[in-house]
Amino acid sequence: MGVELPNPALIDEEVVIVAHDLTPSDTAQLNKKFVKGFVTDIGGRTAHSAIMARSLEIPAVVGTDSVTKSVKAGETIAVDGLNGDVVVDPSAEQQADFEKQAKQYAADRAEWAKLKTAKTVTADGKHFELAANIGTPKDLEGVHANGAEAVGLYRTEFLYMDSSELPSEDDQFEAYKEVLESMSPKPVVVRTMDIGGDKHLPYMPLPEEMNPFLGYRAIRISLDRQEIFRTQLRALLRASAFGKLRIMFPMIATIQEFEAAKKIFLEEKANLEKAGTKIADDIQLGIMIEIPAAAVLADQFAKHVDFFSIGTNDLIQYSMAADRGNEHVSYLYQPYNPSILRLVKHVIDSAHKEGKWTGMCGEAAGDPVMVPLLLGMGLDEYSMSATSILKVRSLMKRLSTEDMKKLAETAMNENITNDQNKELVEKFVN
Repeated sequence: MGVELPNPALIDEEVVIVAHDLTPSDTAQLNKKFVKGFVTDIGGRTAHSAIMARSLEIPAVVGTDSVTKSVKAGETIAVDGLNGDVVVDPSAEQQADFEKQAKQYAADRAEWAKLKTAKTVTADGKHFELAANIGTPKDLEGVHANGAEAVGLYRTEFLYMDSSELPSEDDQFEAYKEVLESMSPKPVVVRTMDIGGDKHLPYMPLPEEMNPFLGYRAIRISLDRQEIFRTQLRALLRASAFGKLRIMFPMIATIQEFEAAKKIFLEEKANLEKAGTKIADDIQLGIMIEIPAAAVLADQFAKHVDFFSIGTNDLIQYSMAADRGNEHVSYLYQPYNPSILRLVKHVIDSAHKEGKWTGMCGEAAGDPVMVPLLLGMGLDEYSMSATSILKVRSLMKRLSTEDMKKLAETAMNENITNDQNKELVEKFVN
């Protein structure tokens, strides 16, 4: 159309961005000093732009369907990222209400901040690990500021997305080393490259697919393009000497895939040790549970892996056959649906039976409605946007695991809907 689109990285005045959609790479460039919020036509709570907005602490409302038709450049707009409200040209009364809510939220955050150095302990004295999801070493500031006990998901694909070519082994080593050193002795779960779906590399064209989220992506690319995978594993192995490393393979569907990935890992480990490279001897290997087939077979996977991390965003998407970025079916994003809860409980129980631990790195891990249910199911580690950690720690302090067990049993076993479970938990907790 001959229109030059603005570069998000060059914004130098206070604005709210209104767009049809924002890509993960667009979102990563936003400066929260100037970008006070963004609103899009499409997307859902688990779209990557929305997830990154939470990490950046930028209020966002996505999936409005038609905001670009309703707003003109230069108009005043009010955005409530907590409740998903957007008001165009707000009245003086509405502006005052938004300012009042903002002050209350700031007061709540000041109260939560007192728990920064506290351990995450329930009302009956049980400890659970609260971890942070990160995309780059730059996110570490928020991790430390919010008192995270671990990094539960390091999304390494942003190393690839922020580069004009495949990042070298040394470049990757430096990035991984920085995170591991900064967090030591706390653990860091690093997910190997999860490219594909809605995350593309201009220098690595992938085949056109009808269903890219179900296609050639993540571990499937790594096992096929082993030179890329081996470079990443070597960088991780070298960095392991500087902290407590846990490696997680994404999009695993079969035990054979895990065994193939582990074999490559062990080959590269042996090669580096032969060359005299110092490598940690306690690296754990785990998988993301995001494909229903793997969740159902968790009792068998648990015999082979060191840990599970449940990726609820994709697990729900695939279980409900509902595209996570499609606002028309966003009502099917149902983390409290008994079918999802039963899958999650089966994964946790399967791990515990084999003496392994289970974490969750999907958005549900920081959801104040889901957290009480997960406590009741015995989930060990909760990884979320760093900005959610102190709020969740405050919530856990008020909850008894025995009470939550009963609540989880009701939520899983009664003839009950997603919305009814939400109401049940909110009523119980409040």
